[in-house]
Amino acid sequence: MGTVQANGIEIAYELHGDSGGLPLVLIGELGQQLVGWHPDLIRAMVRRGFQVLVYDNRDVGLSTHFDQLGQPDLVAAMSGNADAAPYTLDDMAADAAGLLDALGWRSAHIFGSSMGGMIAQIVALSFPARVRSLTSVSAGIGSRGAGRAARDAAAVVLSPMVASREAYVDGAERAHNIIGSAEFSPDREWIRRRAGLAWERRYDPHGTARHLTAVLAAGDLTPGLVRLEIPTLIVHGTNDPLIPVASGRLTAAAIPSAELLEVDGMGHDIPRQVWDRLLDKLDDVAHRGEVAAAARRASVSVSCSGYS
Repeated sequence: MGTVQANGIEIAYELHGDSGGLPLVLIGELGQQLVGWHPDLIRAMVRRGFQVLVYDNRDVGLSTHFDQLGQPDLVAAMSGNADAAPYTLDDMAADAAGLLDALGWRSAHIFGSSMGGMIAQIVALSFPARVRSLTSVSAGIGSRGAGRAARDAAAVVLSPMVASREAYVDGAERAHNIIGSAEFSPDREWIRRRAGLAWERRYDPHGTARHLTAVLAAGDLTPGLVRLEIPTLIVHGTNDPLIPVASGRLTAAAIPSAELLEVDGMGHDIPRQVWDRLLDKLDDVAHRGEVAAAARRASVSVSCSGYS
């Protein structure tokens, strides 16, 4: 684990795997810390030849917190007032690009879940030369046509702050019962352990609320996505009560190079039972990304040779 200065803030990160592996950046969901990625999933990615970078987004864990900005106005943000967001997903995408700079990574495969999927999409739009492939899991798109969260799922996101580690851990398990993959056996031990780790590193409900305002202020990403030429994998569960599967379908339809993987029975999580299928598809999109990157390098080399 280490920290670096990037995009004007301090970002905490961890690297897993050999430095010769394919660079893969995981971008977390709303309020998720780097310890929120299951270690067995990371190890599985490493075994498949990736060097995996996980990090704390701004306002969570050991990265810079924006305490001076206080509690955001969620009511205003939910009413469509973009100015209610103290920072944007574009800022968070710039954090990711700044982290690549700080670590000396010219480009990487980008994998984001939920809010992290939206950030990953914006990284690909804003910094296309830095992204070898894009994988977006259970992510929104900001389009009204994508449908709305179920009422009990929306209530999970808007849950009030708690005062103890025990209450936070219990709340995480209850949240999973509502938005997780009910058709797959949940790893309750991990759900509770992950929540406990997050509490111990730094629980910051105001930071999570600021994340939410950034999501609400993002607007419709569809007009930009039609320009993406990066190999892309869109993954969505058919039983996602928080971000309906229509969002994944619209995202995949908007990106010319996208492949859509719909997972029957998956909710708003990545259950262990679907890892092999997901990682097989990740291997495929990363391979396409490597081929495309090699073609671009060859084209630049030929162009430079011709110029000289």
